[in-house]
Amino acid sequence: MKEVVVYSKEGCCLCEEALKVLRKVQASCPFILREVNIVEDRNLLEKFKEEIPVVYIDSRKAFKYRVEERKFIDQLTRGVNQK
Repeated sequence: MKEVVVYSKEGCCLCEEALKVLRKVQASCPFILREVNIVEDRNLLEKFKEEIPVVYIDSRKAFKYRVEERKFIDQLTRGVNQK
């Protein structure tokens, strides 16, 4: 199962929008969703500062700022049906 990690912080409206899209897709296309609050880690805060949300799919950076549902599904399912 794929793992999706979202780097975000509280009070970020773009982060809330991105998470809404991810949860909607997760209902029909299961994956592990992990949220990381960048404020809790000085290194992450410095790394991502104003670029949040940042979304990684299986350790690969996939989105920054906004998550487009169709593109997310495409990236999430890429390779799943290939042999």
